[in-house]
Amino acid sequence: PKLALATHNAHKVGEVWAILAPLIPGFGHGDLASASALGAPSPVEDGVTFQENALIKARALAAATGMPASADDSGIAGDVMGGAPGIFSARWSGKHGADRENLELLLAQMADIRDPHRVASFVCAAVLIWGYLLSRKTEWHGLSLRCGMVLGALNFANIYFYIKAHQALHETPSVVFAVVKIGVLALAMLIGTCFSVSYNPLPL
Repeated sequence: PKLALATHNAHKVGEVWAILAPLIPGFGHGDLASASALGAPSPVEDGVTFQENALIKARALAAATGMPASADDSGIAGDVMGGAPGIFSARWSGKHGADRENLELLLAQMADIRDPHRVASFVCAAVLIWGYLLSRKTEWHGLSLRCGMVLGALNFANIYFYIKAHQALHETPSVVFAVVKIGVLALAMLIGTCFSVSYNPLPL
């Protein structure tokens, strides 16, 4: 492998590769490897920002494997909640990865908030260590948190992108990014800079 991704999700590796493969000549599926495939442990994410946690994961993976490494950290930041759940998005309900419980708790906490103030952003920080450090922080603002949201196959941290992609389906003939996650896009865009390619399917 040429690059390690700080994830234990093999599907996520495939998603990143699927974006980059058509853009980078000779970029094979075996050029990307997950932390789990490389036997690298997950570090304690004790940063206080998305960027810090992404950097912690990337540095730990690079140290464990001796390879270039990339990582991302993302979540929802509610305006009226002072940016919460923020870096705690994945465990807002007290259990990591409990997507439906996380969403239900957040909506319950905002139950008495009027619609104009139910605004949030999806924030993603991606970091790449490749002999030098590259980082990218992206925010998609304008999510309206309201009851009736359907998670489907996407998790809590990606619900905003699902809404944006759904809207874009009515505007873009070939929406190849409709099922791609924000973190995957951020990683792909960052990795692509090392190969002088650009991939930016969303109107930022």
